[in-house]
Amino acid sequence: MSLFEIILIGIGLSMDAFAVSICKGMLLKRVTIADILKVGLWFGGFQALMPIIGYLFGSCFINYLSFLDHWIAFAILAYIGINMIFGKKDDNVDCDMCVRTMFTLAVATSIDALAVGVSISMLNVPIIEASCEIGLITFLFSAAGICLGKLFGKYVGSKAEVSGGIILIIIGIKILLEHLLS
Repeated sequence: MSLFEIILIGIGLSMDAFAVSICKGMLLKRVTIADILKVGLWFGGFQALMPIIGYLFGSCFINYLSFLDHWIAFAILAYIGINMIFGKKDDNVDCDMCVRTMFTLAVATSIDALAVGVSISMLNVPIIEASCEIGLITFLFSAAGICLGKLFGKYVGSKAEVSGGIILIIIGIKILLEHLLS
């Protein structure tokens, strides 16, 4: 998997956090640097941590699943992508920035990164580098999202999740075709 593909995965995975960050930005009376850093670090940190956990879990079962690895990677990425496009949107985001709220949102927006970590374990990708890139991308998108939320309101949120879902589905198809056609 190339750096470009990991960046695309990072962009796709960051879209849930981006959409939530936009909502947070819309609800805050004013956005401070502390708010931007808090949102970026929570979402970026969890998006970096979850693929590592998924990778470790997937690595335990790689010997049993290696003949299906490309199908599993495709299924996971396609499922996450379809869910991002057609899944129920959570409109219950409020402006609360306490630890419990941010932890819950960070976990909820990074569950898909856990599944991607399982996929990455089957593709022989350096997980620390990939996770750092995914986390950094999510940090940047989340920081931008809270600012955009203040500027543009509700116009961007749902489009971000749909775009992220499409990116993940395309990468899943590419992985599947590479293995089937090689």
